Amino acid sequence: QVQLEESGGGLVQAGGSLRLSCAASGRTISSRAMGWFRQAPGAERDFVAAITWTGGRTDYADSVKGRFTISRDNAKNTVYLQMSSLKPEDTAVYYCAAGPTWGLGRTSNWYDYWGQGTQVTVSS
Repeated sequence: QVQLEESGGGLVQAGGSLRLSCAASGRTISSRAMGWFRQAPGAERDFVAAITWTGGRTDYADSVKGRFTISRDNAKNTVYLQMSSLKPEDTAVYYCAAGPTWGLGRTSNWYDYWGQGTQVTVSS
């Protein structure tokens, strides 16, 4: 089993930055692709970003491309999401997820394990 815990969320003004962390415990995530999703109130859970287990390839939703950066430190069993130029529409609960070893996924059902989420609120 893999347990994931997100941290780093909070309240920030539009144009600001936040860095989310996703720390894994239990089994290692170093051989798993990882992803970030977000869910705004009343909306579906949407794909944000993903990274291969090596960190060599990444994928981003168009809405965050150029503003968000996903990275990982396999030695620390941790994945990050650096968010810059934040907009009010980025307000959501952000979840990290652990997937299989190969490839990158944009759909929730591709991932095997999920964290509980961390709230990000961007004020205008």
